[in-house]
This record gives sequence, structure tokens and C-alpha cells, in this order.
Amino acid sequence: QVQLVESGGGLVQPGGSLRLSCAASGFGFSNYRMSWYRQAPGLERELVARIISVGVVTNIADSVKGRFTISRDNAKNTVYLQMNNLKVEDTAVYYCNTWVGGMEYWGKGTQVTVSA
Repeated sequence: QVQLVESGGGLVQPGGSLRLSCAASGFGFSNYRMSWYRQAPGLERELVARIISVGVVTNIADSVKGRFTISRDNAKNTVYLQMNNLKVEDTAVYYCNTWVGGMEYWGKGTQVTVSA
């Protein structure tokens, strides 16, 4: 069964950094694209970053470009989101996502709160 488990969220001050991890299992991780989405209170869920199977980053939201980096370690079946210079506006629940066998899968999310 496909499983995605996020970790690494927490409370951080503006300008700080966090690294989120998504541990994947139940499918051939290295053959599939992985994405990070986020949803802030009262707002639509948005795509933050996406990386495809060959390791090429195909999507980076304008609001995080230059501050966030998505990467993957296929040997560990894990995708990461390195978040630097965090802003209050980055506060959201961050979700790991993939498409496998024509179906979309989501982790349950990890909370990131940026506050002074």
C-alpha cells in the first residue's frame, strides 16, 4: 500500500530554516514524481515544489523560489523540502504528494508555523 509520511515541521522564527522529509513506501519510489503542497488557513492548497523521477525540478512556486529547495534520495525513498529564510506567510500545513497507477496519494501533513 502506498504510504507517505511527512516529518520535520514545527515552530520557527522569521528568517529561520526547517527541513521537511517525506518517507515513501509501497511503490517504486525512484520511478515517480514527488511534490510538496501546502495549505494555509482560509486559502486553497497550492503546489510548492515538484521533482520528477530523473531528479529534475519542474515546479517551484514563485513565492518560495530562491528560499526553498526540493530534493530526493532514491536510496532512502525520501523526498525533502529545505526551507530557508522562512516568512510568516509560509505558515501552513505541508503535504507530500505523488501519483501512482493513475491515483493520487497524500500524506497527512506536517504543520509549519513561522512566528516571532
